[in-house]
Formats: sequence, structure tokens, C-alpha cells
Amino acid sequence: MNQILNRIKYSIILLFILFATLLYAQNKYPIILVHGFMGWGREEMGSYRYWGGKNDIEQKLKDRGYQVYTANVGPLSSNWDRAIELYYQIKGGAVDYGKGHSQLFGTIQKPKGKVYKGLYPKWDKNHPVHLVGHSLGGQTIRMLDYLLKTSILDSLNINEKSDLLGNIHIGWIKSITSISTPHNGTTLSDIVTTGIPFLQDFIALGSVVGSTFYNFDLEQWGFKRKEEESFRSYFGRMQKHPAWGTKNIVSWDVSVQGARQLNTLCIANPNIYYFSFVTSNTVYDSTSGRHVPNKSMSYIIRANARLMGMKKAYYNDGSETDSSWFENDGIVNKISMYGPTTGLNGPDPISDYREGELLISGQWYVMGEFQSDHRRFVGHSINKTEFDTLMIVYNKHADLLWSLPQ
Repeated sequence: MNQILNRIKYSIILLFILFATLLYAQNKYPIILVHGFMGWGREEMGSYRYWGGKNDIEQKLKDRGYQVYTANVGPLSSNWDRAIELYYQIKGGAVDYGKGHSQLFGTIQKPKGKVYKGLYPKWDKNHPVHLVGHSLGGQTIRMLDYLLKTSILDSLNINEKSDLLGNIHIGWIKSITSISTPHNGTTLSDIVTTGIPFLQDFIALGSVVGSTFYNFDLEQWGFKRKEEESFRSYFGRMQKHPAWGTKNIVSWDVSVQGARQLNTLCIANPNIYYFSFVTSNTVYDSTSGRHVPNKSMSYIIRANARLMGMKKAYYNDGSETDSSWFENDGIVNKISMYGPTTGLNGPDPISDYREGELLISGQWYVMGEFQSDHRRFVGHSINKTEFDTLMIVYNKHADLLWSLPQ
């Protein structure tokens, strides 16, 4: 009898230790949502959210007890510029793009008025954050990690003077999650000069919420919106801006060549947990050997999907993408979303996520492949029932992020 009681007591002690360990291991670090190309801030388009459309992903997560913030960085800016803006948006302070970078591209190093209070001012190694990026946002948060862990030299080989660029910050990011991100670029990178996804939505919304909301946030280029200027006119001027001819702009970063450069620079950090969500909404056409849009794809990006379903892109060394790049979600090629693989240092480690397994930092976990176009997975053009289903995915992932060890 004593032996049985001792075993029971021992089992209870083990369960208590396990429970205490799990309780201690959980974190409650803030989740920062980072929009993609042509995205916008929480209040910039009235009540129409980038993260949720007519619904509100941030608020739904908050309702479940999560601390969530939505960032608002340059919708057309390079990942370097966006990452620096993201840093100051979270931490607070006046934006400093770096002396060397600004001299190289002829931009304004410290634009007047670009000062932020900070979404989470106490951000540091003892108070890290979870970063979740959609589309280009996934590249941006990887660039931010690179800038945090690297002390940057200016054009004279002198350490930059800003806190971000001049110092090394280790342990500030707990996890990075990418959603429909062109880690290896997109074969539709020239879309930024020939047409803008969501443009039709913006023009339609302009008649509802007014024409004073949206801003390209390109003060570093000296580009400002004029008073009472319509969004259509504003967009037209932006298309002709000389920034498109440089490598300090979104079109370079999302090209296969630009992504290779980024992947060579921004390798996986052994201190960070990585997750990726993959979306696709095209089907294989056996007659042509191409991919064509699924019937459920949003109409405004079907032409993009059809073009990507047969288009190849070329690297600087003359090599090209193949038919494995044809499957896409209307904006990004499916093969590009799993994680970075084209860097000159070799691919980041990537594996499928299996619920219940012990997660390892420093490698990518693919959270699933979803039949969804680029817009729907962040809540655009879906009904209430579809949004509720989408929130199951977001809620489950937020649970996973907060279950990571401190």
C-alpha cells in the first residue's frame, strides 16, 4: 500500500513540476502586425482595415487577451527603409535611415516630422516581440532582424550614430511569422510600375472615406501628397517618381534578384522562431502546362495570376525560374513562400510544422498550405462566415506564439 501511495505522490509531483514548467515557459509578448506592399495603417482607410478588410483581425485577437499592435510603414519603400520605420514605430523616436544609406541613394537621412511615440516603448531584450508580416511585410521583419543584430558602418566606414544602426541588439525578437511572403521574390515584381494590387479597392473606398487618408510615406524621397489631391492623381505622380530606377524601392526587393540579395544578407537567426503560411489559388491546366486562376480568386488579381502562371524570371547570372514557379496566389509564387532558399550562403532550414513537436529556433516551420488568394488570407473580399473561419487560423497561431518559451 505504501508503495502505491508513494507512486501516486511521485506522479502528482511530476505533474505539478510539468505544469509549473509550462506555466513559466509561456510568454505574453506583444504581437506586431506588419502590412505588405501598398498596405496602410489602422486608421488610414477609415474603418476598412488592412488586417481584416471590413472586419478587424487586431481587435479579434485583443478580445482573446492578446496584446496586438498594427504597424504602418512605407507601402512602396524598400525593406531597409520599412525596417527602420518599423523599429521607430515600435520603440519610438525620430527616424534615421542612416548616413551611408541616404548618401548612396540620395535620400533624406532624417525627414522632418517622421517621429513616433512608440507602440511598445519598453521593447528590448527583456521585453521582446512577435512580428507577423503579410506579403512584403515578411521580408521587412527579416530585414529588421538583420539591422538589430548588426552594427552598420556609414560610407566612411564609421559606425552609424543612431541607436538602431550603431549598436547590436540581440534577443529583441522572439518570433517571425510570414504570410504569403515573396521570400525568394515574385515573377510579377514589375506589377508595381504597371499596376497596383488593391488599387481598384482604394479608388472605390476614396469615394466613401474621402481622399485625405492614404499616404505613400515617402518623405525620405521628398515626395509629399498635395492638399486636396485625389488618390488617383497622387498614385499617378508616384508611378513617375525617379525612385523606381533605384534599388532602394519595393520593385527591386520583390524581384528574384533583389530577394536573392536580401536572402544572402538576412540569414536565419538562431535565437528566433520562424513560421510561414503558404497560400495558392491557381490550378494546373494540363493542356497548356500553365497555371490558371481558380474560380474563387478575387477578380482584380486574376489577370496577375494568369500571367504568373506562365511567366519566368531571370537572375543576374542568366539562370531562370522554371515551371515550379507557376502556381501562385495572384501576387506571389507559392514556391517563394515557404522560406528563404536562394541566398548565396545556401537556404535557411525549412520543415513542416507538426503539432505537439518540440520547436527549434533558427529554422522555418511551414504552418500549412491554404487555398486562398493573396487578399483573402488577410480578410479582404470574404464574408462573415469566411472571416470567422480565418480567425480560427489566426487564433491558433497566436496561441502557439504565446506558448513559446520566454
